[in-house]
Amino acid sequence: MKASNLPIVPASFFGMVLGLAGLGGAWRAAHLAWGLPALIGELVTSAAALVWLSVATLYGLKWLVAREAALTEAAHPVQCCFIGLAGVATMLVAAGVISYSHGLAVALYVVGAVFTAGFAVWRTGGLWRGERDPGHTTPVLYLPNVAGSFVAATVGAALGFPDLGQFFFGAGFFGWLAIESVLLHRLLTAPGMANALRPTLGIQLAPPVVGAVSLVAVAPQAPWVLAHGMIGYGILQALILLRLLPWILREPLAPSYWAFTFGVTALATAPIRLLLLGDDGAARFLAPVLFVFANLVVTIVAAGTLYRFWQHRGRASAAKPVSQPASSAPST
Repeated sequence: MKASNLPIVPASFFGMVLGLAGLGGAWRAAHLAWGLPALIGELVTSAAALVWLSVATLYGLKWLVAREAALTEAAHPVQCCFIGLAGVATMLVAAGVISYSHGLAVALYVVGAVFTAGFAVWRTGGLWRGERDPGHTTPVLYLPNVAGSFVAATVGAALGFPDLGQFFFGAGFFGWLAIESVLLHRLLTAPGMANALRPTLGIQLAPPVVGAVSLVAVAPQAPWVLAHGMIGYGILQALILLRLLPWILREPLAPSYWAFTFGVTALATAPIRLLLLGDDGAARFLAPVLFVFANLVVTIVAAGTLYRFWQHRGRASAAKPVSQPASSAPST
């Protein structure tokens, strides 16, 4: 296979898996809490698995036939962090197949967790060397350590390893607090983000609410005050992002906006999970509103992605030269 015939898939495309898997998880929780159709959750989860298989295959081939492009991405100060999503997406697929094959789920989880932990250590070690341009500090820094650790905790608990999940939760929780302070300092004191980087702010929503889902998974018996607080902080982040949306949308709707989807689906899932544990307070009112909001956001981003895909295909087809058979050439 020639590199010219292969779609060069960026690692950031794994973000589509996170958004779809997150929405599938929200629908599964909604089925248990409100009796909504189970089929929808299974279909969305299956779609996430298919996207994961496609992106993982193309990304793996990229290292074989377009190695220079893969190495350039890995050396990029911003894009490299998305590589960690390969392991996170694999663990989320593992969560999706637990009810169908526990053995396959464990195998996928181990592969995803080992890759995620290894990449997080490699990338964080590079960051500790310093000499970094503050303009390259964006919420993608959460991906290797924070997102990976929280997902490893949640899926580990679902597989029957809650104690292991608690260790992962700690890595993600304290990593989130540390990176949050660095990131807010950059946002408050450094020059504004370039247009192309602004959609990455959607990731800012994810840590508190993905962490809340993780906490409920690894310690369902714990007092709800911390989970409530993390959801509350997530709602604050969502409101700030809505206030900034006109500024962010100066960058046209593109696959980069999947950065919003994992956080927004976790924002919906966390209060539903609390309902399933018996929470009958404010979560009863927040959960349905946030669930509708998550479906709306993912639908808009997915529709925008499909539109851009067909638009790109149309341009590519129009750019191809059309050869005219000699027999049909006009006579002179």
